[in-house]
Amino acid sequence: MALKATIYKAELQIADMDRNYYQEHLLTLARHPSETDERMMIRLLAFAIHASEALTFTKGLFDTEEPDLWEKDLTGAIQLWVEVGQPDEKRLMKACGRSEHVIVYSYSATSHIWYKGIANKLERAKNLEVINIPADASVQLEKMAKRNMQLQCTIQDGQIYLTDSVETVLIERETFKPLK
Repeated sequence: MALKATIYKAELQIADMDRNYYQEHLLTLARHPSETDERMMIRLLAFAIHASEALTFTKGLFDTEEPDLWEKDLTGAIQLWVEVGQPDEKRLMKACGRSEHVIVYSYSATSHIWYKGIANKLERAKNLEVINIPADASVQLEKMAKRNMQLQCTIQDGQIYLTDSVETVLIERETFKPLK
């Protein structure tokens, strides 16, 4: 018998001063049985960074043809494709062909090694951006994972603060590959 997803609810208040985006989102996250709390929280962080009315969580790990998040325009064209983790270069190049902008959020202590191994293969991808979330920050985010979460996200001058009722985590992104 196949294991089912675990459902998490998040009330996320976003104050993104860099984009002038201020909104509250009531989110439902389905955590795949093989997904860790850490990875799920990075997905939630990616949502907060790119939040819009059109940004949605996809089937993600349940469907290998979809990213973790995407934003489509009214015609169904993919504007933003967001991957979490360390996808292989073939998947990323295919995503670059399907979307206007592709972003990868890597988050483990081995992210530098992973990126070094595929960096030269991704150089021709002009619409690809690779961002690393420091391992210590992702571990702190993992501790915030609860079945029902109330979170506040503040983004200013590129710094991200994610707060629950107990802890505040500062996330300073490291860019491995900027957009060209």
